Amino acid sequence: MDPSELEEEELEEIRRYEDFTTIDWIQDSILERKRRLRKDRSIYIPRRRYYGNLSRLFGLWTQFKSIIMAGQSWFVLALIGVCIGLNAAIVSIVSEWLSDIKMGYCSDGWWLNQQFCCWEIEGEEVDGCDSWHTWSHVTLARWIIFVLFAMLFSFIASHLVKSFAKYAAGSGISEIKCILAGFVMQGFLGFATFFIKSITLPLVIASGLSVGKEGPSVHVACCIGSLVAGLFDNFRRSQSKMREIVTAASAAGVAVAFGSPIGGVLFSIEEMSHTFSIKTMWRSVFCALVATFTLAAMNPFRTGKIVLFQVTYDRDWHFFEIIFFIILGIFGGLYGAFVIKFNLQVAAFRRNHLANHGVAEAVTLATLTALIGYFNRFLRIDMTSSMAILFKECEGGGNVFNLCQTSAQWSISNSLLLATIIRIGLVVISYGCKVPAGIFVPSMAIGATFGRMVGIAVKAMYSAYPQSGIFKFCAPDVPCITPGTYAFLGAAAALSGVMRITVTVVVIMFELTGALTYILPTMIVLLVTKAVGDFLGTNGIADEMIRFNGFPFLEKEDHVYNVNVSTVMRKDLNTLSETGMRVRDVESVLSSTNFKGFPVVSSDGSLTLVGYIERSEIRYVIERARKTRGRLAGNTPCLFTARRQEPDDIDLSAGEHDEDEPEEYFAPTTAGEGIQFWPWVDKTPMTVSPELPLEIVMQIFKRMGPRIILVEDHGVLSGLVTVKDVLKFIATEKPDHRPSWDERGGLDGLLEEIWTWGSTAIGRSMQLHDDMCRLVEDCGVISFKLVSRRRSSPNPLDLLMLSTQAKTQRYSQELAHYTLRQFSLARSALAKEHSAAMSKLPAAYSRVARAEKMAASVGTPIRYHLVLAGID
Repeated sequence: MDPSELEEEELEEIRRYEDFTTIDWIQDSILERKRRLRKDRSIYIPRRRYYGNLSRLFGLWTQFKSIIMAGQSWFVLALIGVCIGLNAAIVSIVSEWLSDIKMGYCSDGWWLNQQFCCWEIEGEEVDGCDSWHTWSHVTLARWIIFVLFAMLFSFIASHLVKSFAKYAAGSGISEIKCILAGFVMQGFLGFATFFIKSITLPLVIASGLSVGKEGPSVHVACCIGSLVAGLFDNFRRSQSKMREIVTAASAAGVAVAFGSPIGGVLFSIEEMSHTFSIKTMWRSVFCALVATFTLAAMNPFRTGKIVLFQVTYDRDWHFFEIIFFIILGIFGGLYGAFVIKFNLQVAAFRRNHLANHGVAEAVTLATLTALIGYFNRFLRIDMTSSMAILFKECEGGGNVFNLCQTSAQWSISNSLLLATIIRIGLVVISYGCKVPAGIFVPSMAIGATFGRMVGIAVKAMYSAYPQSGIFKFCAPDVPCITPGTYAFLGAAAALSGVMRITVTVVVIMFELTGALTYILPTMIVLLVTKAVGDFLGTNGIADEMIRFNGFPFLEKEDHVYNVNVSTVMRKDLNTLSETGMRVRDVESVLSSTNFKGFPVVSSDGSLTLVGYIERSEIRYVIERARKTRGRLAGNTPCLFTARRQEPDDIDLSAGEHDEDEPEEYFAPTTAGEGIQFWPWVDKTPMTVSPELPLEIVMQIFKRMGPRIILVEDHGVLSGLVTVKDVLKFIATEKPDHRPSWDERGGLDGLLEEIWTWGSTAIGRSMQLHDDMCRLVEDCGVISFKLVSRRRSSPNPLDLLMLSTQAKTQRYSQELAHYTLRQFSLARSALAKEHSAAMSKLPAAYSRVARAEKMAASVGTPIRYHLVLAGID
């Protein structure tokens, strides 16, 4: 594809969301400050009316009310945590039942899944007890029923999503990152999205699609946080407080998905939020703890613990295993790069060709997955159950599917390899379809199958060569290799490779399994995974989906150096004059543009910046004036600056619209006086100089969160810049851009680079060898002449000087020959079309042509004929 077409595609993706709005966090903080001052004034001013005991009683009431207001946040967080825990427990119970109903039913009660039906039987085998009955004893019939259930579940889930809540599709993590950064998506955290996603999530998991419920669980948790907090005015009217609640809810969502409260908090810090304060961290910890406590109280897994897998690794690891840990880390990095690259291509194909066929696509994928996966023991069962089996030690009841049988180790390895390859392909084509779909657990399942395969191979090496020097540190009476730990580390590597997070994965895997002994190997594996991902130039799949969808979001890693803000800013602006404008002029500007606000400049034509006013504020003032006056003429003056000295505390910019606002702002008090917009004008907008580096402006956007930044030069308005302007500049110019793995051509490009580099190096080596030989030859001739002339040993300095002169002379001759050769080629090209231009060339170039013909006819070097022609 042509680079210009690629850039247009990227810009078009950014333009898709021009109609969406972003939150100005600076204005929101100003608004929150005004609310707090108004609230304090309403509490303490009435106290002056009372004396004596009444004053003391009112003071006690005021303190009690302050305590209630301070504890409201913690009450809301606790309520959100309880709701998230209950929802996660219900989803887990229903998911297990629906997953087992595809294989059979329990005769003791249709509502019991296989684990509860066969509670007295240890193990994970299918048909584990007499109470559990399969649908048929014929393999073909059971396969058909399995596929039909998968089709039914996927059809119901995709149809519900398409009909009632389009935002319920996908993972939701990418969108929540943008929402926490200030991007407004109406309905994404609404009740319909929460309800439909909670219903369809168990259906999707039971259908067997190679997607997980952990990412959607984060989205559901954020919906719960937004809905519960929206019941309280204190949070509904403050975007900053709502952002803190949603951040804490995201941490609780990861906590209940993995049984990892600390991992959930780290995930919200490392992945979700740009700015993470200490107050937000403590609220996230509290919400995550309440959610996991509620989940443990519900006890959906009947284990009495919050961890998902009961795994105990009581044996230590050996240093020679680091070699195989590095292999797992390399696999994790390669897996992440492969899945991200091809999943984006599938997403582009889906958007261009399958946008209106979401239900058919989901049913087709579920059918394909069921048809292929039924005959592989590790693909047939649920991914969570598969990981629980692969993580187990052989000595602790882990001999499921003959994983620990030496005689079956190679057949098991083949099944694990096949499951790994098939699952990777299914994840690539399934993630992103129009159903709730996560990628956490599918990636962990892929890493677990590959890791267990590596562990079985290492154990087979030890069994075949126990006396080898590499195994000399193994104790003779204790098993040396634990294959389950390789599955555990492989799962961590795959999750880190696709999400590009490290510390969070270490803590999640520790809390998930309780394997404290393997903290250091986990860190080694993840560091190798990160190094491979950095070498390949890949980002996390959530970040790539943000870029793919064109959301206005600046990543932490986005940097632009050696560029001023004047290069990026918009210079053709729609401004409002502080005086001299009429209502018809203002309405004309509003109808002809869709900007969210307008700079206010002086009316003398010098473009001196006066302030900035929001579009919504202008609309509000005009409508309120019409309501007050009854009729608003088009020639009514609009005043964006005060004509007389007003009190300093009158500032309604970024404020809420109260019904008790002074009517004098809307109704004229004197003849000829117009509508007063000046109380809503922000007189101190965020401004920067045109010479300010763009990198600093990007840091202002990331840390302070303004919607727009005005650019002024000594008080004169020069332009403005937004996040979208910065993203467009990065998409078109790509300043200081390091080519990605795809731009370098992938594996083929890497091999070509290596071949080119090797060929160049060999060519330079041969050229250096020829130069040295010529130098030695020249030195030998010169030294022979000197010796024969002087009949004595030559002076070393003279010898070096003469050799340098000889080399310089040869270089000059070769350069002259190359130059004449190029002119000869130019003459030949001109001779075909432009004879007049050819005649103007110097005569020496015609002698070059004759020399070339003579050299070609005689077969001697052209250099001799150039000398004979008097050129060299």
